[in-house]
Amino acid sequence: MESMEENNKLTTALIARDFELELTPEEDQGMDEEALFALLADKVAYLIEYRIDFLLSLMYRLDIKEALINQALSPASVEPANLALARLILNRQKQRVFTKQHYKQDKLEDLGDLEF
Repeated sequence: MESMEENNKLTTALIARDFELELTPEEDQGMDEEALFALLADKVAYLIEYRIDFLLSLMYRLDIKEALINQALSPASVEPANLALARLILNRQKQRVFTKQHYKQDKLEDLGDLEF
């Protein structure tokens, strides 16, 4: 089983790639969840302000439920939108890391005469 440190590193890498985050070499090796959340919340705040279509498209591609997104963006939400969305994103990316680790597909060795 993967360590929590390795999970944080993989989650950081996914989020940095998807959200075009520029990380320092130290951050690139993984950061604690609090620091990653703060960095992501700042990026989400920027995207809400200047690139909302990109943000919503990205959240769709990440397969975050639309009802949860709407709830996070609602004026009735108890948490600021950037924090609520960052929390949804972070949780979804952690789920993706878990799924990739626990449901790995074996490499196809012998394909016989199949051609691609």
